[in-house]
Amino acid sequence: MKPRASIIFTVVILIHTLTYAQSNKRWSSGGKLRPVQANMDIRHYTLSLDIDIPNKAIDGYVETDLVLKQENDSLLFDLVNELKVKKITVDKKNVDFTHHNDLIYIVNAAGFTAGKHRVKIEYSGNPPVAVRPPWIGGFTWTKDKNEKPWVVINCQGEGGKIYFPCKDHPSDEPNEGVDLFVTVPNGLKVAAFGLLQKVTAKGSNTTFHWKTNYTISNYCVVFNIGDYEVVKQTYTTISGRVVPMEFYVLRQDADKANQVLDIRKRDTRILEKYFGEYPWVKEKIGIAQVSNPGMEHQTMITYGDPFNYQRVVGQNYSANLFHEFGHEWWANKVTNKDWAHMWIQEGIDTFAETLCFRELAGERGYDSMMTFFRTRVSNQKPIVQAEELDEASVYSGDIYFKGAVFMGTLRYVLGDEVFFPILKKLATDPKYTYDNFVTTDDVEKLFSMESNKNLKPLFDFYLRTTERLEFMVKQTGENTWKLQVKNLPMTLPIEITTSHGILKLDLTSQSVKIESTGIPVVDPANRYFKRVVIE
Repeated sequence: MKPRASIIFTVVILIHTLTYAQSNKRWSSGGKLRPVQANMDIRHYTLSLDIDIPNKAIDGYVETDLVLKQENDSLLFDLVNELKVKKITVDKKNVDFTHHNDLIYIVNAAGFTAGKHRVKIEYSGNPPVAVRPPWIGGFTWTKDKNEKPWVVINCQGEGGKIYFPCKDHPSDEPNEGVDLFVTVPNGLKVAAFGLLQKVTAKGSNTTFHWKTNYTISNYCVVFNIGDYEVVKQTYTTISGRVVPMEFYVLRQDADKANQVLDIRKRDTRILEKYFGEYPWVKEKIGIAQVSNPGMEHQTMITYGDPFNYQRVVGQNYSANLFHEFGHEWWANKVTNKDWAHMWIQEGIDTFAETLCFRELAGERGYDSMMTFFRTRVSNQKPIVQAEELDEASVYSGDIYFKGAVFMGTLRYVLGDEVFFPILKKLATDPKYTYDNFVTTDDVEKLFSMESNKNLKPLFDFYLRTTERLEFMVKQTGENTWKLQVKNLPMTLPIEITTSHGILKLDLTSQSVKIESTGIPVVDPANRYFKRVVIE
């Protein structure tokens, strides 16, 4: 998810925070994983829903295949109480349940054996309406310019529980994928994840069957409905595999679709250069037009800007198009085990934008974006505060901007020959991708091991504190100066501009004598998050 690349960033984040504080009934994904749910390994979801657009309602069921690690007398699912559960079966047998505090409790005195089980939950009702999508999510029921229904879902902050029963925690994804059946009035199309399997018309309604065999975060198990025209191209990956590209664009805007797909092709080439082949080659590169800025929904990224582009060295660029697509690598492929480590997906993906500018406009382009991001750091709280936190506790602008600034510092400290291969390894090694999940410690240990440096002090300094490097420059003679850092976490390379040129050295806790007829400029390229005091 991306705040817009302007002063609007700060405003949106403030509104997001204030709305959570002021509302009596909002939801947040994740948090401390309950032992009952920790015992449940989700393998597959099947969702089947009829969408009642006039009444803003849904009706259907979710079938969950799961594995219990140990025998237990309880199962536990998340579902907001705004939706009514009608019936539950476990392994085709009716069971008793309670549904309160947005939790479905299923208790069997005889116990549920360890191993495979299938739970079918039938339910219906009016799902929560989005307050400020995509940041404060829910369903958005609206119409396009031609007065055709347009239904959009966002639930990153809230989790999939706002519209389907699930295990709402980022540490568990359905390893065997998801089947989705959505029934809508004839004439409308459903855009969703994975590949479209079948379209079945019956009477006045049409059912769309979408399927993914990949793991997928529950907040990406969403769909969008509209008077869509499907505009198609193909993309050949860095490994030579052909992937279909599909843009579900409103019929009113179909003439703009190929331009968007052309931008998508270029951006894919850039992202593949740094992070490896497009992660979902067996399915598609998808985009769905929505009525909000957009989100990172797996294989069907959403886009809602009015087709206006920034010009970068003569090329069209959209921050939303690039950022949300970058999440195919950072969020969808490399996934946080806990929202406490959300900076990994948002910070590294924001850093990816600087690499796009590097490709389009050279190192000056990279520096311009990094400078912009640095001005957006508020530094009010650490971006890694603790473990087992929910999304609302973690979300702030700094997981984007300070996370990106930190990655820029790491690049400078390690050098490109070391930094970029490690970053690509994080994005491609099976240890960190798809079925596996990562924490800040995992990222730090990888960079430390591969660089043969102990980088933990630097990771902790940037991510677990609100400190910034405190450089003290004191004149000690007519043309001499003393430089010292009060809170240096480790030996770091530094550049200092003097009257004699640029001085490069490795800075330690010891003071450094500098000769210069003018005031030395510490870190002129702003590689560090810092404060400089001249005495």
